[in-house]
Amino acid sequence: MSDYFPPPPPEQPQPEHRAPVGAAPPSPWAAPAAPPGKQRTGLIVTLAVGGGLVVAGAMVALVYSLMDSVSDSIALPPARSDAPYSEPYDEEPYEEEPYEEEPSDEEPVEPVAPGPPAEGDVTVTKCTRDSLIGWPHADLRIVNRSGSPAAYIVSITFVDADGTVVSDGIATTEEVAPGASVKVRAQGSGEVAAGTKCRIAEVDRHAL
Repeated sequence: MSDYFPPPPPEQPQPEHRAPVGAAPPSPWAAPAAPPGKQRTGLIVTLAVGGGLVVAGAMVALVYSLMDSVSDSIALPPARSDAPYSEPYDEEPYEEEPYEEEPSDEEPVEPVAPGPPAEGDVTVTKCTRDSLIGWPHADLRIVNRSGSPAAYIVSITFVDADGTVVSDGIATTEEVAPGASVKVRAQGSGEVAAGTKCRIAEVDRHAL
């Protein structure tokens, strides 16, 4: 191989850009003029950036307008009223009607006119206990000593030898004419001991 290389080709002369007629000559300290291709590229970039900013501004305005319309459509709670408080209307007082008891078909039993005490109309003729079940009873004789027909309710108590009440009973009658007499029995309940005594507790005499 040979170490010989051919010489490089000579530089070709570049065309000179002459200044227009009447223009000032270029300053030796001024920056070289940009090629025409680079100036056109900068203009395109500037226009693209400006157009993007305009589109973005339009989008922001549209979104803001939509949000404003949505907020207006939302129903807000009613504001607190500053109207003065009005007093309620006056109601007429309710008056309860007095209770009236319905009349009864039964005639009230009125006590007889003053006369001898009713306790004196009743006499215990027999006081004993049943030999089979041990329950006590009292046989009574009632004489109406008042001046009008009457009915009787007689309460009897049965007491043991210590005077403690061990049982009780009630005897009733229908109409007893003045001066007439009847015999009734007051039955006690429950087993009692032998020697139990009978006592008249209360006598009610009612006029008929």
